[in-house]
Amino acid sequence: MFSGLGRFVVRRPWWIILAWVVAAGAVISLAPKLTSSSDEASFLPDHYESIRAADVQEEEFPKQQNIGAIIVFQRSDGGKLTAADSGDVVRISKDLQARKIDEVRAVVPGEVSPNKLVQTSVVAMPKITNPEDTAQQDAVKQLRSDLKPELKGTDLTAGITGSAAQALDESDASKKAGILVGVGTIVIIIVLLLVIFRSPIIALLPVVLIGLISPMATGLIATANKAFDMKADSSIQELLTVVLFGVGTDYILFLLFRYREALRAGEDPKGAMTHAVERVGEAITSAAGAVIVAFAALTLSSLGMLRSMGPALAIAVFVTLLAGLTLVPAVVSLLGTKVFWPSKSWQREPQGTGFAKLGGAIARKPAVWAVVSALFMGALALGALGYKANFDLAGSSLPKDKESMVALDNLQKGFPAGSTDPTSVYLSSTTDKRVTEAEAKAFRGRLADVPGVGEVAPARLSPDRTTASYSVVLADPPASDKALATVKDRLRPAAHEDAPSGTQALVGGTTAVYVDINKAVDRDYSVVFPTAALAIMVILGLLLRSLVAPWYLMLSVALGFGATLGATSLLFQQIGSQPGLMFMLPVIMYLFVVALGTDYNILMVSRLREEAREGRDPHDAAGTAVRHSGPTIGSAGVILAGTFATLMLAGNSTLSQMGFSLSFGIAIAAFVMAMIFTPALTALIGHAAWWPGHGDEKRNGGGGAVAPAPEGPDEHVS
Repeated sequence: MFSGLGRFVVRRPWWIILAWVVAAGAVISLAPKLTSSSDEASFLPDHYESIRAADVQEEEFPKQQNIGAIIVFQRSDGGKLTAADSGDVVRISKDLQARKIDEVRAVVPGEVSPNKLVQTSVVAMPKITNPEDTAQQDAVKQLRSDLKPELKGTDLTAGITGSAAQALDESDASKKAGILVGVGTIVIIIVLLLVIFRSPIIALLPVVLIGLISPMATGLIATANKAFDMKADSSIQELLTVVLFGVGTDYILFLLFRYREALRAGEDPKGAMTHAVERVGEAITSAAGAVIVAFAALTLSSLGMLRSMGPALAIAVFVTLLAGLTLVPAVVSLLGTKVFWPSKSWQREPQGTGFAKLGGAIARKPAVWAVVSALFMGALALGALGYKANFDLAGSSLPKDKESMVALDNLQKGFPAGSTDPTSVYLSSTTDKRVTEAEAKAFRGRLADVPGVGEVAPARLSPDRTTASYSVVLADPPASDKALATVKDRLRPAAHEDAPSGTQALVGGTTAVYVDINKAVDRDYSVVFPTAALAIMVILGLLLRSLVAPWYLMLSVALGFGATLGATSLLFQQIGSQPGLMFMLPVIMYLFVVALGTDYNILMVSRLREEAREGRDPHDAAGTAVRHSGPTIGSAGVILAGTFATLMLAGNSTLSQMGFSLSFGIAIAAFVMAMIFTPALTALIGHAAWWPGHGDEKRNGGGGAVAPAPEGPDEHVS
């Protein structure tokens, strides 16, 4: 099939290119804009308690104003606030409210903190009903602008924090991150390809071709999101950039290395490309299939952000696969050997012994290499025992010098850390009976007695008096482990147990959302992980016609995942002293390391099988496969790891964690799993690795294969 596809593409390259240009133009012009959200609550299913609590607020207290932002005042000399200072706070608050800024319902000055160091003004805003609406962020931007002249002539300094302020700062940081990641990805690809091939044409080829399909893939994703009412996480655009360029460059490399090998064996340019598509097409398709089904497994997640991320990344990889099998061969067949200009190294096999030595060492002592590589990954995996989840997507991803973060630190000098985002508790009658004043007061007292609760505001009763609303300020930051433990282990149980007869209590708010997300993620681990692993094993079994190989190949990627999570936990939690890793990171890491790591395993195992079919024994086949596939896997791994590493340029901990973990995981997958562990273990298992299909058996006539290169110098990257 792939041989026929290769012949079709090289005979009609202009038609293929024209079809891609027309399709890309149509999709880009008709697709809606890809939007995203950082509102964690919008991703949870309706049955979780925090979402049910939000529904109660919307139904019983529709006019209740949320704390959209908090203005934090303190003296510029760091001293205690005076009566005159408090008078300035009141005046400034009235002036800001008088400006009638859109979305600002009220600016209410609060009390001075007990230690006299801080005073706040609460900015009331309506509840956000559309996560894509940036009106409240615009309001904070206007408030910050208007606040500066108001402070002149006073002894005060002030900053604005709160959910809307953090959302504004996160949006600003995300835009800068997108530019840095995009530019960094392109620069790294160009530089590395120049080093590997010494050809400016090849260096620019992925940038031009993937630059064409990237907006096309984004348009298809946006269309799918709109059609199926999916919400994308705020980091999806940066992730799409590195996936498209990283995976796309990998597939281009797979083809170009095999194309060059066929040219060196004497094929003409068009025949060489046909041969490359034939030999690499099945491996690329299977590898992409593994990635696609792994990402598609995210649709089983209970979190909307992961359900949307999965199909988005699967669409991106599918479009990249189609381009790798059609657009790339069409362009390269038109260029012919000029694609390598000005380098002449494609004409001869360079002298070098690196991969040949490694392959020879693995062939001689596969048991030693299998054990050493397994112990290396296993030792790193021990670091995963210290993994902790962090649920603060907005705050933890922001640079510490952003105004919302500075103001938050200042606020905590005088008030409980939970003041910026109080937890909401709703006591509702389960009958038509009203909640009495006595019941409401007694319930407030029980909530205030819960350890970890800072203060509880008096109850607000709904118009029909069937529901009481309580604003509960926690003693710890809303996204901290202590705050989550307070809500999960103490506040919720106490509220449920102490609710008067005939009523029920629901605990909501941001901290409650994080608690529910934690529960949802634990559920997803037990569903998404095994489903993705099983789907990948089925693909491996079909590709290799074996029931044995998929098991040890999945063992290798499991070790790689454990090593990656362990290294990331050690770096960011132990050395970097961060409170935890982004809660979604293990799922994303698992899918990328398992799926993309399987890419390299498939490429190596396909070459192992091919060498075995040439009549080589298992040890010799492993050594030869490492010698020939090592440069391809090594180059692809360096480029893909480099593209993921650009996420660390974003300047926030969330993307830095993602960038390091994925780049490290890809490096482990390429240089330890695929290049050492897999061939060594395959050599040890021998012919039994291919049971029951025995796809390693020699085929009559060699199947039209290019004659194997003579033993000796390795396929050096040049």
